[in-house]
Amino acid sequence: MRMTTIRDACAGDVPAILELRNHAILHTTANWSVTPESSDDVADWLADRRAAGDAVLVADLGGSVVGYAAYAQWRPRWGYRHTAEDSVYVAEDHHGRGIGRRLLTELIIRARNSGKHVMIADIESSNVASINLHRSLGFVPAGRLPEIGHKFERWLDLSIFTLPLDPAGSS
Repeated sequence: MRMTTIRDACAGDVPAILELRNHAILHTTANWSVTPESSDDVADWLADRRAAGDAVLVADLGGSVVGYAAYAQWRPRWGYRHTAEDSVYVAEDHHGRGIGRRLLTELIIRARNSGKHVMIADIESSNVASINLHRSLGFVPAGRLPEIGHKFERWLDLSIFTLPLDPAGSS
């Protein structure tokens, strides 16, 4: 039986990450973009995340990337530098195998170790699997923004969840 390894993403992972991102763009409301990305877009995104010191992880199953997770600063202003927003994507044929949990767990550890204070998850409100995953790892609801997005000819609500990474408040 092949084991799934969680590791840092590298340039060689760009095609697999691109496939995961474009699948989400074209077929789901997990990503609210509607225009597929290019390899250059994903390579630039990966380089930007690395330059910022953010984590980008992949789930590698026997040499095939079947998921990825990343965090980035929630908003670009200086005052938000201690707040990270997560993203987790798993290939559709690998859902329900614990891969998202392993990716997000490691991502939380990386964010905590990098000095982040809070992690935020912005989740389309009907994405029950993502909501359940985040809740199971300690994220709590912080609010719901009704009908702020539009995709696939329908309005989308955004549910916001937070996870304190520094519960003692020492950062």
